[in-house]
Amino acid sequence: MTTPPQWRILVSDKLAEDGLSLLRENPAVELVVKTGMTPEEMKDAISGADALLVRSATKVTADVIAAAPKLVAIGRAGVGVDNIDVAAATQRGIVVCNSPEGNTVAAAEHTLAMMLAMARNIPGADASVSAGEWKRSSFLGVELFNKTLGVIGLGKIGSEVAKRAAVFGMRVIGQDPFIAADHAERLGVAIVELPELLERADFITVHVPLTKDTRHLIGRESLAKVKPGVRIINCSRGGVVDEAALADAIREGRVAGAGLDVFEQEPPAESPLVGLDRVVLTPHLGASTAEAQIKVAVDVAQQVLDVLEGKPARSAVNVIPVSPEALRALEAYLPLAEKMGSLQGQLAEEPLRSVELTYAGQLADEDPRLLTRSFLKGLLSPIIDEPVNLVNASIVAEARGFRVVESRSREPEDYVSLITARVAVDGADRIIAGTLFGRSDPRIVRIDEYRVDFAPSGHMLVSMHIDRPGMIGRVGSILGEHQINIAGMHVGRSQPGPGGLSVMILALDGPVPSDVMEQLRQVDGIETAQLVEL
Repeated sequence: MTTPPQWRILVSDKLAEDGLSLLRENPAVELVVKTGMTPEEMKDAISGADALLVRSATKVTADVIAAAPKLVAIGRAGVGVDNIDVAAATQRGIVVCNSPEGNTVAAAEHTLAMMLAMARNIPGADASVSAGEWKRSSFLGVELFNKTLGVIGLGKIGSEVAKRAAVFGMRVIGQDPFIAADHAERLGVAIVELPELLERADFITVHVPLTKDTRHLIGRESLAKVKPGVRIINCSRGGVVDEAALADAIREGRVAGAGLDVFEQEPPAESPLVGLDRVVLTPHLGASTAEAQIKVAVDVAQQVLDVLEGKPARSAVNVIPVSPEALRALEAYLPLAEKMGSLQGQLAEEPLRSVELTYAGQLADEDPRLLTRSFLKGLLSPIIDEPVNLVNASIVAEARGFRVVESRSREPEDYVSLITARVAVDGADRIIAGTLFGRSDPRIVRIDEYRVDFAPSGHMLVSMHIDRPGMIGRVGSILGEHQINIAGMHVGRSQPGPGGLSVMILALDGPVPSDVMEQLRQVDGIETAQLVEL
């Protein structure tokens, strides 16, 4: 007698056959493949499913999740999970897993392919021969050997690019303030500051996430500093390179060529780079290899089977072992810990070296791992070109050479519970402490030696200034002149009376343009001024 399948797995996007075969061959699985469904069809199809596998086309909304009472796992055959409502899945106790490493080699190889295509004028030469021409002298190229490659961002993909470039005999320099020196040494990469990289590199490749700090990282200011004749590659995120500024630099002859796989708008019909000589453009092909698609399909299929069998998923984005009782005690502190990490990361002006987290008061009785990972998620997410979540945050930190120390104290000063985060940078330590007011009101109560009290939320201006009359008014006037509204303010002193340094935190109704930030920094008495988004 044949045993009926235990689990029904729905696949709603096109998946590599190797991944489907892994599921078909499992006698406990009933595999249902339905692609191109409408949202209503999706809700009907998923109603009896135990697991769901998708790529990027299917939108796994809260409504879809609500229509699946048996669902225990969602697998995304790829890196991003933007098309999945992870919060809704987490609330339901559904494991969401992805395949963060499946496209690493593909993206690294595509970067090298772009470098070679530019260096040897391959697209233009191919078009010329295809048109019946034979203009060998028109396509004089350059060698990669003995050239300097500047890698901006040494995460998984950037590191793989560096390894491969070394095989070509290239000198590799890198800029990444969040990578440990010993890791860079193992890669054979000399770490330099961005201005030096721009001045020295013959080729520049970027491998960073798109954030407010990296948008137009390669822009007019950067391009004015590059070595004449440089060639620039972007296979990371559209928007990291200012396409208009790059096009102008190519026309002016400062930049010898460019290769882009990602664009500010996709498709890039309006990009000034389209049709420009000495530019190689591809339609976001970084992960588009047969091998990469097979890897991610097999990876998530196996992870989903593991979850169904009661095993942990290797790349779960929303799961960490914790008892229901412990979760109830900690869950209100998770947003606080993450925002403290984000604040530390955004305020850090030097490379991070270590993190020391102290849990005081009632929190001293709890397992701190979940809070630590929540802090690391906030600290690393804006600066790491790979997904960071509660499962992999510690692993990512370790890979970057961060030393993470946890300690507990039953003396929480003036609070029932207190989290204190000391982050060591090259220059000095930065201390931030936070607590909850009531049951769910997160507050930052200390920055370095300054006692403060503010809710970490939205756009915030954090500045250090000499404590003397008129300072707050000058800052307020500049913001007012540029129609930037102040929603809240807090000032903390290091000593009573004027003359010392004070910290000022302004909650703002919107971001502050870079030119206005520069104007604020020029105010006499302002020591530092930084914009953060929490």
